[in-house]
Amino acid sequence: MTPIWRASRKPRVAEPARLDAPGDAPSPLDALPRIAARRAPAPADFAAIVAAETPVVLKGLFDDWVALAAGRASPGRLIAYLAGMDRGVPVPVMEAPARAGGRFAYRADMREFTFTRRHAPLREALARIEALTGREGAPTAAIQMLPLAEAMPDFAVQNPMPLLPAGTGPKLWLGGAVKTQTHNDRDHNLACLIAGGRRFLLFPPEQVANLYVGPLDNPPPLSLVDPEAPDYERFPRFRKAMAAARVALLEPGDALFLPRYWWHHVTSRDPFNAMVNYWWGGSDAPYDAFLAALLALKDLPPGARTYWRAMVETHVFGDPGTSAGHIPEGLRGALGAMRPDERAVLRRRLAAAFQT
Repeated sequence: MTPIWRASRKPRVAEPARLDAPGDAPSPLDALPRIAARRAPAPADFAAIVAAETPVVLKGLFDDWVALAAGRASPGRLIAYLAGMDRGVPVPVMEAPARAGGRFAYRADMREFTFTRRHAPLREALARIEALTGREGAPTAAIQMLPLAEAMPDFAVQNPMPLLPAGTGPKLWLGGAVKTQTHNDRDHNLACLIAGGRRFLLFPPEQVANLYVGPLDNPPPLSLVDPEAPDYERFPRFRKAMAAARVALLEPGDALFLPRYWWHHVTSRDPFNAMVNYWWGGSDAPYDAFLAALLALKDLPPGARTYWRAMVETHVFGDPGTSAGHIPEGLRGALGAMRPDERAVLRRRLAAAFQT
């Protein structure tokens, strides 16, 4: 069977030029308010950072990583380091044609994306990416979201991250000059840059109405707006999103803590980039409840919608002392702090309701 990628290589430039090198027109996104930066925290301090749910750039968090040393040396050194840990597990690869300009986004009909997804042997995928790096008019290829615990179990041993909960595994993102359209995650995200530069453009979760996000049933839902060239006539509310936007410009050795639900548009600032990230702390339960609300509440008549909006704002998002403080604590039921057995009863009731 013909392999997905041809393993032949073409000569490449050892040190590809930065895409925003001096002489290029500076991006207005770089002038936005910056995410605060601080030195690597102790575990207790990191827990406080997570609890604050505010993005922060962490300096010196993984300076002892072997992968970081390889990435700082050259793309070829990092590729050789990763290839040396290959266990034969096929890796997820995305590729966009040259006409997409590196943008991983929707096509015009929003039913398909500008990129294709496939799996390939690690060494062939790395060779493909290396051969395309810096080539004018070439497609953009990237290894995306590779679980390193499965594909390269030695990676976590040589490049530890002790701040995170046990079992939180690293994932690899490596490739060309990718622009990933604005999206968000249901988990906390710690993104550790090991090669190249990246710009994270961040929007708070409450900006969802101003981001013009695409259909939920074609995951991941992406914003339709290109923040590097926004069409304000078509997307006028995006001005409000940009007024709330902040930016993080990462270099190798920098980590970004990104709280769950924060929207982010990610741009590779060099022809070759590599990042390792960790996701943790999320749950599908809120999303399932959101889908249930769409099913049960969205098409109600105006009066009923007004009632249920008030009920949710009062009892779900409101102050429990105000909404249920007048009820004795032992009688509050679902309106109070539910015990595990009460939660189990409620889950069974909901399961039975949706089965009918």
